Amino acid sequence: MPGVKPVIGILGAGRLGVVLAQLASGAGYPVLIAGSGDPKRIALPQDALRQGAVAMTSVAAAEQADVVILALPLPKFREVPAEPLAGKTVIDAMNYWWEADGLIPEFRDPIASSSEIVQKHLSASRIVKAFNHMGYADLADESRPRGTAHRKAIGIAGDHTGDLEVVAGIVDDLGFDPVRVGVLADGVTLEPGTEPFGADVGADELRAMIERFPTSQRGLRRAAALAARSATDPARSTPDPANTADTR
Repeated sequence: MPGVKPVIGILGAGRLGVVLAQLASGAGYPVLIAGSGDPKRIALPQDALRQGAVAMTSVAAAEQADVVILALPLPKFREVPAEPLAGKTVIDAMNYWWEADGLIPEFRDPIASSSEIVQKHLSASRIVKAFNHMGYADLADESRPRGTAHRKAIGIAGDHTGDLEVVAGIVDDLGFDPVRVGVLADGVTLEPGTEPFGADVGADELRAMIERFPTSQRGLRRAAALAARSATDPARSTPDPANTADTR
């Protein structure tokens, strides 16, 4: 039916997952949320429960949802059930925190976005990076209706236009202006070590921050790694997509 909202599944019942469940259910989305343990132990806010958010297992949420948000610690991404997510839009809201997550070699490469690595694991899904760069408290406090002055923005990055449109609609419904960063690899501009990460800003300022990525800590590390790779293996020298991000 036209106008029917997709079912959103949220894998991860920590602070971020619960805030997203609250925002999504408040926006009229059917919401399924799963943690790592007994679904009965997930503490959902009363307003989310009144709106019909349902706690269940990860596999059940992945099977029943139309769009799934990954809101769990990044080191657990290989525990995400790949088969029931095949063919679905999957929103990656995770980040690599070496202080908390430890030194994980596959996430230490400054060139690759962590979402590209998640995409390799969920190869039959279509990953869109979103909701990773704003803190859960700001997400809870800053949600505003479309057209409201000083509305905050959320960056999104993905390889498929249709999925970006779906995720942009969800971001808008949850109370934020969506800013298209570019392809999935461009999601590196929203990760730790960049200006947008942890920022609570509007669309114009977010775009300006993304444009300044080459001068950020992560941007400089990435440029140095790309230069070193080019020097040792010229055949792998390719344009850096993060330097040509589409922030329209």
